[in-house]
Amino acid sequence: MTSVSPSLVSPDISTQLQQSSKPIKLGIMASGNGSNFEAVAQAIENGQLNAQIQVLLYNNPDAYAAVRANERNIKAVLINHRHYKHREELDRQIVQTLCQHDVEWVIMAGWMRLVTQVLIDAFPKQIINIHPSLLPSFKGVRAIEQAIEASVKITGCTVHLVSLEMDSGKIIMQAAVPVLPNDTPDTLHKRIQIQEHRILPAAIALAANSQQ
Repeated sequence: MTSVSPSLVSPDISTQLQQSSKPIKLGIMASGNGSNFEAVAQAIENGQLNAQIQVLLYNNPDAYAAVRANERNIKAVLINHRHYKHREELDRQIVQTLCQHDVEWVIMAGWMRLVTQVLIDAFPKQIINIHPSLLPSFKGVRAIEQAIEASVKITGCTVHLVSLEMDSGKIIMQAAVPVLPNDTPDTLHKRIQIQEHRILPAAIALAANSQQ
């Protein structure tokens, strides 16, 4: 099984990929492969999402997300968290960089760092995260392993607004994914990612349109 029925996405995804009145200026933050960055960029290219990616921020020098950005001629900026003693110091640099690139909405697409009030205050109710579980279940970095260990039959992914408490902000959109009897963290992760790539662009449009 490689996908789930659209009926298992809420709100209905077909009504969310609507055009906003002007392009949404996005700053995307990623730590790894960047597949969700790619999904957003592809949705923009396909005309499904009226937005433009102003900049990609990445904190891991080896992050493949930077390669994806360079291939699309999108500015990629390395902000290595190891060079900052305090999270607030890191977030001040992030805010400065996002503002320099005229970002309106911040998209955490696999950003593996906890944020501080510094970033939240700079972009109030305009920071979005994608998480591989049906929140509020299975918060944190081992969400997929937690789901398998708990023997749940359905898990999925959630797009939500970012709050100070980890994986606890207002939910924007969710997609359900069945857990199969022989699933491993890797096989389940691959099927969840298919749904992440579907709902993240739609959730961005929904959130931005709700504030216009």
